[in-house]
Amino acid sequence: MDQATVLERPEQTLFFNRELSWLDFNDRVLQLAESPDTPLLERVKFVAIFARNLDEFVMVRVARLYEKIAQEIDTTTPDMSTPAEVLTRFHERLVPMLQRHTRLMEEVLRPALAEKGIRILRYAELSPDLRAQVDQRFREQIFPVLTPLAIGLGRHFPYISNLSLSLAVLLRDPVTDSENIARIKVPKELLPRLVRLKGSHTFVPLEEIVSAHLDALFPGMEVLDVGMFRVTRDADYTVSEDAEDLLRAVEVELRERRFGEVIRLELSAGMNPRLREPLVEALGVDEEQVYEINGLMDLGDLLFLTSLPGFPELRDPPWSPLTQVRLFGEEGATPPVSVLSAMRRGDLLVHHPYDSFQTSVERFVQEAVDDPDVLAIKLTVYRTSDSSPLVPAIIRASERGKQAVCMVEIKARFDERTNIAWARALEEAGVHVVYGIPGLKTHAKAILVVRREGEKVRHYVHIGSGNYNPKTARLYTDFGLFTTDPETGADVADLFNFLTGFARPKKFRKLLVAPMALREGILEEIRKTVAAHTPERPARIRMKMNALVDPRIIRALYDASKAGVTIDLNVRGICCLRPRVPGLSDRIRVVSNLGRFLEHARAYLFERPGEERMYIGSADLMPRNLDARVELLAPVEDPGVRAEIKDVLERCFADNTGSWELCPDGSWVRRVPKEGEPRRNAQTELMERAAARFAELTSGRPKA
Repeated sequence: MDQATVLERPEQTLFFNRELSWLDFNDRVLQLAESPDTPLLERVKFVAIFARNLDEFVMVRVARLYEKIAQEIDTTTPDMSTPAEVLTRFHERLVPMLQRHTRLMEEVLRPALAEKGIRILRYAELSPDLRAQVDQRFREQIFPVLTPLAIGLGRHFPYISNLSLSLAVLLRDPVTDSENIARIKVPKELLPRLVRLKGSHTFVPLEEIVSAHLDALFPGMEVLDVGMFRVTRDADYTVSEDAEDLLRAVEVELRERRFGEVIRLELSAGMNPRLREPLVEALGVDEEQVYEINGLMDLGDLLFLTSLPGFPELRDPPWSPLTQVRLFGEEGATPPVSVLSAMRRGDLLVHHPYDSFQTSVERFVQEAVDDPDVLAIKLTVYRTSDSSPLVPAIIRASERGKQAVCMVEIKARFDERTNIAWARALEEAGVHVVYGIPGLKTHAKAILVVRREGEKVRHYVHIGSGNYNPKTARLYTDFGLFTTDPETGADVADLFNFLTGFARPKKFRKLLVAPMALREGILEEIRKTVAAHTPERPARIRMKMNALVDPRIIRALYDASKAGVTIDLNVRGICCLRPRVPGLSDRIRVVSNLGRFLEHARAYLFERPGEERMYIGSADLMPRNLDARVELLAPVEDPGVRAEIKDVLERCFADNTGSWELCPDGSWVRRVPKEGEPRRNAQTELMERAAARFAELTSGRPKA
């Protein structure tokens, strides 16, 4: 490829900044909350998701920028920005977004909810009868768990836990005529953040109730003022590659994380300076790290409103995942055919949440546990839920004498404790447990079943883009490939040997595996596509992923565009590639789809004259995925399965109601139907397609 022309351009014009691109993604989430076309409770859901996304981003990515500044690491990003420059631009862009966020909740959504009978009231807005009910609730349930802590008078500033809500109270002692400050933690970990009043859908924020009863907490003192604040701490950590005991090393880091540096301080807008200044000083933050919130704080807690019973008109139409048609069985078959037998007939694709996780992945593992001819079951666990049936199934497999192996990634951020608990339960049951590799995170999603068939064994493999988590399988869109292809099975077996032992495969037969060869595999496919392209027989590249950051792959895509290859990129979140730039990326289009489900599937398609290559799996095109994680992409060789995935891609690119297009200047423009063009939404169409297929399959059958 000709790199010279690309390199002639100023470096900063080639890439968007990674952190600011993420902020653009969260802005798109906020736009869904702002859209009147989104049902009311779904708008509340997106308000909460925006807040939770931002919390995690600040704890990790923003914290890392501050750490680099503290260590005087002045390295620049691919867009030639220093950490200090990125933080300044981040703050400038975030402040107006936060104002939109709180204004939307206070001025639009709260009144709209009240009109529908869901009221979030301040204590001062309560009627006398409701106030009496709240007063009783305070005395009986809230007051006993509160602990006011004095600040000053020889007492050190109390430890403020990460993401906790607190009240800062300004007090005057009538005896000494002195002013003091106290802190009260709002106990939302123990009590509901929004206290529901009996027989209604009326809620009062817990902090409002506490604020209204400060006289009970400080008898004999005069309450001069009160304000809310919330602290966000650095939650990033690194486990040394030399750690002798990975489990113990992660547990130590988790304890240390509780005391991470304060990265962000949120305060009630207009807080009394006599409260504000001591807080800012004691917590050691700069003004750039202080954010004033003019309304309810910590809106992520509103997510529970979306699960209130009733109010169907305020939600998206309900959706229940359906059994994939190949797994439903022949005409009249009860129960449905086994997953193992369906796999023997050919490769099988599931697309969650349109296809059921329970009747595909969970049933696959359960069948393997129950089958006396299955010799071994191996799987990776990155994130799962407390109620996941997969891990108990692996325990049963071990108890039945099968070789059961579970690779539990205990470094999966914010799921470390859950994964450690599962790992210990698995070990106690006799399962072979591997905790991962110190210098790498294992993000690959794979299940391997080894079954004795006659004189030989057959490998049954599932490779997915999503976690083995039944909860997120109903909320995230993910691909899963079931195959008995011998070479793919042998590759997955080699991968598990790499994860559990000292094996280091130099080459895989079909899989693209990071950190060994995934980036080079993608680059080679791009090079082949460029070489095969001619004006008479054009080539095309289509990709679907969560994030595109890797500079080498971005440069290769620029070169492919310059060579005339059409490139369509479906990127849900971060995109550092600059599309539609004359002479650089004229032929590259970038589209982002957001909606009721979180787009999480990854697919990479290279269409060349006379040849087509497609991969699906766990990897996004980011340096962390390609260099610091064990990732897995599997080739999709069955023409029918490829056609299914291509249909999904085409619908995503045709979407004109739930998608945004990236412009050369970095702005994202929401797509709307052109005059006379029908409204299209990829997720709605895929639900309708799954329902139509299932209805056609089951029509005329007797009910079980």
